[in-house]
Amino acid sequence: MLDLDTYLPYRLSVLSNQISRGIARTYENRFGLSVTEWRVIAILGRFPGISAREIGARSAMEKVPISRAVRRLIDQGRVERQDSAADRRTRHLFLTDDGRAVFDAIVPAALDYEKRLLACLDETERQQLDRLIERLKEASRG
Repeated sequence: MLDLDTYLPYRLSVLSNQISRGIARTYENRFGLSVTEWRVIAILGRFPGISAREIGARSAMEKVPISRAVRRLIDQGRVERQDSAADRRTRHLFLTDDGRAVFDAIVPAALDYEKRLLACLDETERQQLDRLIERLKEASRG
């Protein structure tokens, strides 16, 4: 029988959702962003000019939610699309000035949230957590 209280994929999903909701309050209240919209902004803030497909690959998010988030962000004036000179099917995404301002405003709050979460672990435990996460990511690709 499946015991969800001990089933690792379920526990990780619950933890991920709980952590995402914690920081989501910051960008939902201040900027009206969904979790997916913030993830798109965060990825474009770090990797300007990538495509929606590349956002999916970097985030492990599904194509449809990414497409919807990109559309909303374009409609809000936070993201712009540029056609690729090399491949007419590819469109590169960039933050607009407004999108960059949102990114710059949220990043310090996100980093502070991460710092508060990790404060319950000592340095050795944080390093161990990083190693374990990487090992689980590798194992899940199998």
